[in-house]
Amino acid sequence: MSKPAPRNAVSFDFIADLKADFEADHKARLAQNAVTQTPADKVALNRSVVTNSPYSFSTQLDDWKVTNQKRSGRCWMFAALNLLRVDAMKTLGIKNFEFSQNYTLFWDKFERSNYFLEEILRTQDRDVDDRLVAFMLSEPLSDGGQWNMAVNIIHKHGLVPKSVMPETESSSSTGQMNKVLKYKLREGAYRLRKAASEGHAEEELQELKKETLQAIWNILCIHLGTPPDRFDWQWRDKDKNFHRKGLVTPQEFARDTMGEDLSDYVCLVHDPRPENPYQQTYTVEFLGNVAGGDPVVYLNTEISTIKRLAMEALEGGLPVWFGCDVGRQMHRGLGLWDAKLYDFENLYGTTFDLDKAGRLHHHQTLMTHAMLLTGVDVVDGSPRRWKVENSWGETGGEKGFYLMNDSWFDEYVFEIAVPRSMLSKNDLDGLKTEPKVLPAWDPMGALAR
Repeated sequence: MSKPAPRNAVSFDFIADLKADFEADHKARLAQNAVTQTPADKVALNRSVVTNSPYSFSTQLDDWKVTNQKRSGRCWMFAALNLLRVDAMKTLGIKNFEFSQNYTLFWDKFERSNYFLEEILRTQDRDVDDRLVAFMLSEPLSDGGQWNMAVNIIHKHGLVPKSVMPETESSSSTGQMNKVLKYKLREGAYRLRKAASEGHAEEELQELKKETLQAIWNILCIHLGTPPDRFDWQWRDKDKNFHRKGLVTPQEFARDTMGEDLSDYVCLVHDPRPENPYQQTYTVEFLGNVAGGDPVVYLNTEISTIKRLAMEALEGGLPVWFGCDVGRQMHRGLGLWDAKLYDFENLYGTTFDLDKAGRLHHHQTLMTHAMLLTGVDVVDGSPRRWKVENSWGETGGEKGFYLMNDSWFDEYVFEIAVPRSMLSKNDLDGLKTEPKVLPAWDPMGALAR
């Protein structure tokens, strides 16, 4: 006896109709002929967008080479250090300069390990299958991060030149190192939760935590090298003049070379979901890296405000750190973003019309990458395209600098960091609101994952 068909199962009659409809659709069969031999994005590439996107900007700040994060997720860190090196190059009088991204990586991994273990202790009374505990254990640490997290590392540990703590194999390709670190952190979490369930005192739990941190320190030193307490700093400027500072600490070096007051910076996001009103601040649970550091806080505001502030900052000579959903409607070789770069609707004969809020709600978009705005083309007071310093080396775009048409900014840019002094009274009032806490898995925390 055959089984009855499940309720609402796809019928063979329906399948036959689908097949007949496809065979009768000349455009669909032509698309099939093309896509079975050529990648779909090459077929759908909108030629008119490509030919109408010249690398020309009314304001352009960059006069330096791009950096390369290689096989790591340090985009947020690279973008922050790329912003800060602009003032460093002016202060030092040199043409090209990089802060050590390996140095800040080391301290982020170490501090974030402590942050994770402290969160494990905070949630010790919850079941291991509690959604937050399970989320933390699924990703004890990652390469991702946020603007405020970069600020926390710099404020506590300072900065060093790249020559003082250069890249290693593991800083440029973090996968193997991260596997080992995650194992030790999960092992440490198990030991802490077990000891807490057995009634051990807080002092004993802290000692147990330090044992895990000792192992983390050793692993990081093996993979990344040991971060310096002080270093001998001397350099020759672009006019061939020699300068010697002598022994300095990373904190002293940061103070001497940073022109910007990082404490003055605030983060603005565009989150159009109706349940998250504008002019309200937000934070995300389990989003941070330095215990006792400043929390990650966003002010939610309209995309028009974010674009205006970014444009004003650039026209005032200040590059802008920003977070976006990098892989959507992007051609990496051309270094080009446009909301209609690929005409998938005509290729597939269907719509792709979720708005930004709908894409956030239904897991179709989130922040995946941070970069630096270094230019803008303004016509009649409105931006029409933006120049972007990426951190993927010189192979894409124009030697690693990309072009973002303004239509893409509307749809896929989520966050910028700008000085508080640029904000309107309305925005400043919004910053005074009590932050609404979003769950750890909310897309507004995705850049740190």
